[in-house]
Amino acid sequence: MGRGLREPDHSKELRTRHTGPTSSQRDRGAALYLAISGAFPAAVARRGGARRHPFTSLAPPTGAPLTRLAIKKRASGSDAGHPRPSRTGRGAWRPRSKAAERGARAGASSAAMEKARPLWDNPLQFVFACISYAVGLGNVWRFPYLCQMYGGGSFLVPYLIMLIVEGIPLLYLELAVGQRMRQGSIGAWRTISPYLSGVGVASVVVSFFLSMYYNVINAWGFWYLFHSFQDPLPWSVCPLNGNRTGYDEECEAASSTQYFWYRKTLNISPSIQENGVVQWEPALCLILAWLLVYLCILRGTESTGKVVYFTASLPYCVLFIYLIRGLTLHGATNGLAYMFTPKMEQLANPKAWINAATQIFFSLGLGFGSLIAFASYNEPSNNCQKHAIIVSLINSSTSIFASIVTFSIYGFKATFNYETCLNKVILLLTNSFDLEDGFVTASNLEQVKGYLASAYPSKYSEVFLQMKNCSLESELSTAVQGTGLAFIVYSEAIKNMEVSQLWSVLYFFMLLMLGMGSMLGNTAAILTPLTDSKVISSRLPKEAISGLLCLVSCAIGMVFTMESGNYWFDIFNDYAATLSLLLIVLVETLAVCYLYGLRRFESDLKAMTGRTLNWYWKIMWAGVSPLLIISLFVFYLSDYILSEALQYQAWDASQGQLVTKNYPPHALAVIGLLVASSIMCIPLVALGMFIMRCLRRADTASVA
Repeated sequence: MGRGLREPDHSKELRTRHTGPTSSQRDRGAALYLAISGAFPAAVARRGGARRHPFTSLAPPTGAPLTRLAIKKRASGSDAGHPRPSRTGRGAWRPRSKAAERGARAGASSAAMEKARPLWDNPLQFVFACISYAVGLGNVWRFPYLCQMYGGGSFLVPYLIMLIVEGIPLLYLELAVGQRMRQGSIGAWRTISPYLSGVGVASVVVSFFLSMYYNVINAWGFWYLFHSFQDPLPWSVCPLNGNRTGYDEECEAASSTQYFWYRKTLNISPSIQENGVVQWEPALCLILAWLLVYLCILRGTESTGKVVYFTASLPYCVLFIYLIRGLTLHGATNGLAYMFTPKMEQLANPKAWINAATQIFFSLGLGFGSLIAFASYNEPSNNCQKHAIIVSLINSSTSIFASIVTFSIYGFKATFNYETCLNKVILLLTNSFDLEDGFVTASNLEQVKGYLASAYPSKYSEVFLQMKNCSLESELSTAVQGTGLAFIVYSEAIKNMEVSQLWSVLYFFMLLMLGMGSMLGNTAAILTPLTDSKVISSRLPKEAISGLLCLVSCAIGMVFTMESGNYWFDIFNDYAATLSLLLIVLVETLAVCYLYGLRRFESDLKAMTGRTLNWYWKIMWAGVSPLLIISLFVFYLSDYILSEALQYQAWDASQGQLVTKNYPPHALAVIGLLVASSIMCIPLVALGMFIMRCLRRADTASVA
């Protein structure tokens, strides 16, 4: 659909309207007045008696670019509220000081930057970018897990309520801020107040942490995708041992899918204290993943705009194909019945509500700065309220849709394991009691077991110790999330399908598209403030900035390809962006409502879009959403404090299962640094700005 973004037309220069003979001095005065009134509207309004907001910066953001008609009106003096410049040379308007001249030059530079800012090709492209970013791996592997843990269909009740009171309002807030300020996260919050610059810095730091480890998932996706072309699939059978006399002991103790994940893919160490060496195969896949990201963001949002159509739409095609296949699998109805059967007692569980709010919060990607960055490339008149509702509903609908697909696969896997277990018990009873083949079936198994227990009590007690307890309910209730669901549970179900290579390729291709779409948003949150910075953009082209970001992130990401890399991945995934994001979004909401002013923000939105802000948004922003975020923040903080020791799951090769261990001191130190490095940006930057202003005032007083 053409280029991703379009550059504004530079061929139309600002010019004033001439109604009669004029002098060059009058022309310069009129142009200078326009520059000042465009860059410093608050200052111009103040000359007429308006009072400046005490917390805003000297130069509030410019709104919509001036139309030619508005420019002509201002130049001719017909615009209400702006005095018409004098038509005589002696009475021409001129700056009264050097400070005013500097302000005029700054205003002209700001207007030029506003003009040069790229725009989305059309509103649909912006929506696709937001969907590609928001709809990610969490919709596939986190939401189904929460449904499984907290009552199946009953979990949808708190989930939808949290969507209304938290998700949609906060998403609209971030989109509106980005579209109004037309800058990245750092510039947007600095424009509202210099003391809030740290909010944008914290968002960039969290996004950088996320990009470092998130792309490792794409590297694992490449690894599984490449192995999906083998026949049979390498995780479908256990390898032989060194003597080739039997299967590998670790694989027999676990399963073929677990063995391929923990041993072949991760080559995981027994604990986080044993770092091991970098695994060259995952490292090459990580380099490939970052190379693909670089090609997508090569020229900033210009190239990103072309990619989001694929990363946003292709996963839905694969999910739809998987839905058709999943519904035709044997036992799929068992999984769907388990999902949609509500357990209403879970509604009284506070953790169900807390996890519903958390899922909404992190699934939409609030607080990272990506949504602000995307919205900053919108036309000022864009209806961001409608787009916020559309993106939120599509994101939540995708979670439910992906859960239907996942639970159909769950049902097939659980039914397959249940029937395999029954067949082993039937075979054991047939061989132990010399029964005829076909005498014991799944339907009469319990009756036969009762008869054998009464007729042959001593022998049955010996055989009973070897029998497994087969239960379809226990198979369905085995909850797995994260990488365990994506790379173990799904791959175990795929290996039992017909034409398993095809379904494996489709599935891991879908994971790559979801991961890449989220990575585009993460990198945009970092690149937009960097390219907005004159200091950086004047020295480095867009391509070099993108390349340096990918190079540094890839180099640090090599830590996650070591033998202990999966343990460090879990640390970053659990602690890098939990408390930090809650605090960032809380400060954002309070800043807009009580620092910038809700009425002022409402008038800004009306000036931009021509639509008034109704009571729903005001109540959510000013009261409900902040209180909800504070509740989540207190819950997570108390959970960390009350827990005796932070623990992690380590792989025990001898047992073929995960065991719980305590984090060592150096890991706890890293966790503390991850949380503090982003949170402390907010108060430290505010303190730095306060000190700088005090020093400036002292210098001004000494000069005077």
